[in-house]
Amino acid sequence: MEKLVIVINGSGGVGKDTLCGIVAKHYKTMNISSVDPIKKIARENGWKGEKSPKARKFLADLKQLFIEFNDLPLNYLMERHREFLESDKEILFVHIRESEEIAKFKERLNGACITLLVRGRRNAKKSWNNTADDDVENYPYDFCYENNKKFGELESDFLTFFEQILKR
Repeated sequence: MEKLVIVINGSGGVGKDTLCGIVAKHYKTMNISSVDPIKKIARENGWKGEKSPKARKFLADLKQLFIEFNDLPLNYLMERHREFLESDKEILFVHIRESEEIAKFKERLNGACITLLVRGRRNAKKSWNNTADDDVENYPYDFCYENNKKFGELESDFLTFFEQILKR
């Protein structure tokens, strides 16, 4: 299998990590996020891992500051992408929320990635009041998965959908 990079996005609570976990049962995957280095800095300075609206806004704002200061999130992703290429992993899931950051990452890869929007889980919050979460629909994704299946039906449904991505 040829290595595949998938930028996965969707607002908080739609099941992105669950879907990545389903794929990981069947393929060698790597799962990274552009907010990973931001979370590390935040933890070192008092953030305890909570996902409240206030904490999500804090992380989104801090990420934006680092984007403007030294492009830390993109540089982190490019380093991890290099590690992926040198590994035996087949699929790299890259979590990026902001449309501009998705475009920058895709440009750095010369377009060699697929973009996937996940939406629809019934318990997903509609607005988080931060640009990272609230702006996810503002990108022309290659694929969109409507996560509206019951948990017992989700795996087979998503794997059928995922086969379409692999056949691209």
